[in-house]
Amino acid sequence: MQILGTVTSVFRGRRNSFAQNPELQNKQGRGVNRWVIYKKLCVAKSALDLNDRCLAVLSSLLSFLPDDDMNEKTGLVVFPSNRQLSLRAHGMPESTLRRHLASLVEAGIIARKDSPTRKRYAHKDREGGVELAFGFSFAPLLDRASEIAGIADKILAEQKALKRLRDEVSVMRREIASAFSENADGSGDLIQGLEGLFVRFRGVVDTIPRRASLDELMIIKANLAAIYDELAIALKNMAIVPEMSGNVAQSERQHNESLPESLFESQNGKKIDLEEPSSEETDPSISQSKSSIPVSTAISLDQVLRTCPDIREYGPNGISTWRELQDASQIVSGFLGISPSAYREALSFMGADATSTAIAWILQKLATISSPGGYLRSLTQKARAGGFSISQLLFSGMISNGNLASARIAMRLQRAGRPMSNTNP
Repeated sequence: MQILGTVTSVFRGRRNSFAQNPELQNKQGRGVNRWVIYKKLCVAKSALDLNDRCLAVLSSLLSFLPDDDMNEKTGLVVFPSNRQLSLRAHGMPESTLRRHLASLVEAGIIARKDSPTRKRYAHKDREGGVELAFGFSFAPLLDRASEIAGIADKILAEQKALKRLRDEVSVMRREIASAFSENADGSGDLIQGLEGLFVRFRGVVDTIPRRASLDELMIIKANLAAIYDELAIALKNMAIVPEMSGNVAQSERQHNESLPESLFESQNGKKIDLEEPSSEETDPSISQSKSSIPVSTAISLDQVLRTCPDIREYGPNGISTWRELQDASQIVSGFLGISPSAYREALSFMGADATSTAIAWILQKLATISSPGGYLRSLTQKARAGGFSISQLLFSGMISNGNLASARIAMRLQRAGRPMSNTNP
């Protein structure tokens, strides 16, 4: 059931159109290599509205050609039965086969050359050569070989450009973050005058889509480049010109040496310290005196949800407001075994928003907290004594995750921010 007859003139087109692409031609330059153009078609399938199953059927049809070279001399019409075609398409049902054949015809990849009875067969001469064949013609594919190759090359070029641009954005983002880390003082606070640039930097980074398009990445790169230039100028004006490509890991280790022990269980399995940290152990940039840190230290809802993402699962429609966080934390408090009296006491001394944040934090660190109710009471006692800071508790989560510089910078920025609502429901 092999082949190919000469297609009538309706299928003859511009045979020289593919001659401009040497890769498509065989060594003698007489036609198109069937598997080369098939690979190009696989790359360009989305632009031609073809799916994987259509390409599988096309591959099966191409296998009935007698030679890798597609040209009129060897014939462009194949005439397999549905049974033979189904076998080569890995047992695809005939109904599915017919649907994908119709898609290939509609996309202009193949054409039907029907017999009077709409059957597929061929008239042969005495030597067995095909004189006239009825079936599927590859003349449209031959005509569009150059077009398909051009589409595939364009898609590959766009993919390459996208990957390169993504790498450039990643490197620029890392170097800017490293520059901010290197220009923090001994306590981890940014040098005065850089806070605004850091806020802009975080605003750009936090909005980068997981699968950004080429246009989106170009905008992001332009924004990061502007921040990079302004940061370099600001540092130059301060007579502090660090090497922008410094080692991020080394910077993190330097910050780690200046920090106190984590406020919750460390990696070596120590229990959470519920006692008030002593003045000898506490970094003044993280912990301040009882009288200077109110319970309503500025915290945004977004920061709470970023540090404690597990609480999102308990919001019926997600969590987008403080009220929804309060409702979710009230539900979670029952699951954690926090008594109603402990919950009400926390509300009295900490306020609704701070209590909700504390419960979200307890839920996030549940694996390291043996008694959630006792832990909440301990926080309430600290709040009653004026020594509790919800921002200190929250940013300790960032510190434990290794994001030391961001935690310290965020603490600095929080001191100048809007206070969190502290009203009871």
